[in-house]
Amino acid sequence: MNRTPSTEPRTPAEGRAHWEQVADRLLLAVRPYATADHALIDLPGTPSVNGRHSDGLEGFARTFLLAGFRLAGAAGADPHDLAGWYAAGLAAGTDPKNPGRWPTFAECNQAKVEAASIAIALHETRAWLWDRLDESVRQRTLDWLAAMVGDAMPGNNWIWFQGVTEAFARTAGGTWSQRDFDRIIALTDDWYAGDGWYSDGLTGGEHRNFDHYNGWAMHLYPLWFCRILGDAAPSGLLDRYRTRLRRFLQDQRLLVGGNGSPVIQGRSLTYRHAALASLWTGALFDATPLAPGETRAVANRMLDHFLGHGAVNEQDLLTLGWHHPFRGVLQVYSGPASPYWASKGFMGLALPADHPVWTADEAPLAVERGDFTRALPAPGWLVSGTAADGVVRVVNHGGDHADPSRPHADDPCYARFAYSTHTAPETPGDPTASPDACADADPLDNAVVLLDGAGRASHRRPAQRISLDGATAVSRSRAHWPANATWDPFGGPDTEYVLGPWITVGSALRGSIEVRAVRVDPATDEDATAPGHVLRVGGWALPVDSRTAAAPGPPAGDSARVVGAEGLVSRVVGVRGFTQARVVLGTDSNALGPLSAVPVVETQGAVTPGIVYVALVHLGGTEPHALPQVVTGAEGATLLVDVSWDGGARDTIRLPAPRKGSGD
Repeated sequence: MNRTPSTEPRTPAEGRAHWEQVADRLLLAVRPYATADHALIDLPGTPSVNGRHSDGLEGFARTFLLAGFRLAGAAGADPHDLAGWYAAGLAAGTDPKNPGRWPTFAECNQAKVEAASIAIALHETRAWLWDRLDESVRQRTLDWLAAMVGDAMPGNNWIWFQGVTEAFARTAGGTWSQRDFDRIIALTDDWYAGDGWYSDGLTGGEHRNFDHYNGWAMHLYPLWFCRILGDAAPSGLLDRYRTRLRRFLQDQRLLVGGNGSPVIQGRSLTYRHAALASLWTGALFDATPLAPGETRAVANRMLDHFLGHGAVNEQDLLTLGWHHPFRGVLQVYSGPASPYWASKGFMGLALPADHPVWTADEAPLAVERGDFTRALPAPGWLVSGTAADGVVRVVNHGGDHADPSRPHADDPCYARFAYSTHTAPETPGDPTASPDACADADPLDNAVVLLDGAGRASHRRPAQRISLDGATAVSRSRAHWPANATWDPFGGPDTEYVLGPWITVGSALRGSIEVRAVRVDPATDEDATAPGHVLRVGGWALPVDSRTAAAPGPPAGDSARVVGAEGLVSRVVGVRGFTQARVVLGTDSNALGPLSAVPVVETQGAVTPGIVYVALVHLGGTEPHALPQVVTGAEGATLLVDVSWDGGARDTIRLPAPRKGSGD
């Protein structure tokens, strides 16, 4: 199914036909791995932590979701007997006497996740599947779903698995709870962070969890809850969720590169084009600011991006990874069928063929229309897009998916200072293999760290947002190192750390360049007298063709440069305080290629507390036309970095000193 990524627009008829063909091939490809009764789909590969039985249900449920959208948009036209095939699986999976039945929620927590996909698919195919099932099968299905009622779901997007399953059960004569509905709606309102963004639950009571779950869970399920309930939905709820999604899509449309890739950030990246879920949901619910042709252009470009980069193997199976198979971006819950949450990216097939999103001509993507710089206050991100190379960059001074009450190891997909549509963070090791799989991983790319006497890099999480103003943002964290050689890379509560100084980092972002300013301050009197640390700033990681492709660039000593396999340039320039530069190579540590390289700059010797250090961090299709001019100063205890950009724009980064005795 692989094809060369294309930026050429398709005609409306060709576009929908292509989506249908891809959906059919994905659905037919999994059938050889199904049990004889279709209840489970046991795809090849390393099982998840939940085990093969759970993974088999996952294979059924997530592909059934795709089949549901395919049937709904085709008004039941069914050349491959999708309805009959999955109806057989429902009958067998819910039969308590069947040795290969589905696990119950009590037996397997993950089954609650998969129940939501089954519920949505049943709703979308009600006329062609549910209504034609034997009454006994319908009742067994409702009995299986009934155990969700009253369940104390985890405090994150999981509450909506309960919401949509109970909504379907209510419309089908099953068991449901108004108390559950009220709780789910109230929690979702608590998690709303403004400007269309949700935090996926509150970590430590704070909005800190920002990632693709905003689109493929927090916006999708609330609206589908209303869709399933219809007139029985609480008054005003549909409009509330539509308004939030419309605002979110104003931002999300900016977060897709000219190459069709979404920003590579957050967990569950192997769901890939599930990132389209919110765009299709916007079209389905008339809750989008995008013109129909832009929605389809983004969708076509993203689907082609993944198909053209090896996301589907020769057997037409989705693989575990980002482009090609790569286990470094997985989680312990990732199993062979997990990538099929990408079915949410096919939600547009639920729209009929005559819907404007399928009939309008394609429109340019946001990044193709011109350069832009935006501040997104809710997640604490600065965003820049450059039309010449199609790159969208996110500088992160907001959420880090960490409890602010204790130190954590840095999750590379949340704790880096920057992410983009054209680069992936360095993620060495397989997080699903063992708790210590990433024990030797030090934050490197897009990280600001202190190196201890053994050369180990400090970690950032939790970080405190200080300010977000225009094109500038500032955050602060206390440097910390794992106390032992073996430690939990996800910063579990049993992990012990050695604490060090405060690191305050400020960014100004315009075009391809981030001005990254740093100050280091002792947190304790002991810090002030301890041996000093080397300060290191890492740039963007790029996949490279060979080791000779990565070499420091001029001027020697304070600048390092990498030219990536696809021609992108990553460069770091030390402007103040950095006098050493080098390139660090990685092997099998990057989702975009087997060999990667990161430019870094460092201080020569120990960092001096209370002064400002400045580096320029560039990612673009070419070398920057002109570097910004930087002047440093002070305003009382606050260090200032005045930035003058080519073209006349000016920014000021303000780095305040930590307040003594206040914990920050």
